[in-house]
Amino acid sequence: MKTAHFIPAASSRFAAQLFNIITVSVMILSLTAMLLGKLLASQKVGFLPFVLSLPPLMIWLGASIFVYASIAHHPNPRSAHYNKWAGYRFYGVMGSLMVIGPALYGLLDGWRGLMLVLGLAVLIIVPWALFDIFRAAREPWTDMTVEVEA
Repeated sequence: MKTAHFIPAASSRFAAQLFNIITVSVMILSLTAMLLGKLLASQKVGFLPFVLSLPPLMIWLGASIFVYASIAHHPNPRSAHYNKWAGYRFYGVMGSLMVIGPALYGLLDGWRGLMLVLGLAVLIIVPWALFDIFRAAREPWTDMTVEVEA
């Protein structure tokens, strides 16, 4: 027996924006934590910016897999499209920084190297993600009815 499920347009739009919203929040939180750690750190605790800035990114890196997978098969193909490109962008930059990050970090000592690596990630991801969030908000979304097996 098939039942009809109603999916409002606002839900589809939010699904299209969710990955980008959380990614921007985490990147800004991580950058803020690093700068706060730099302000609080003394010479004896020089690793504090590193310790404060990485947990939000690492937690989101793990949690993003579940968010991405939950939206990947959304009934609205536009929601899945926005999610796919947000994932490509985030995972591509993070994967690239795993390869070139140590070399960039080695250019400068300590927190300056971390600032270079994290700043590069923020400069690549955040403007593009904000553009996608606003683009999804301007797109005309429609309500959907999906039939599923009960």
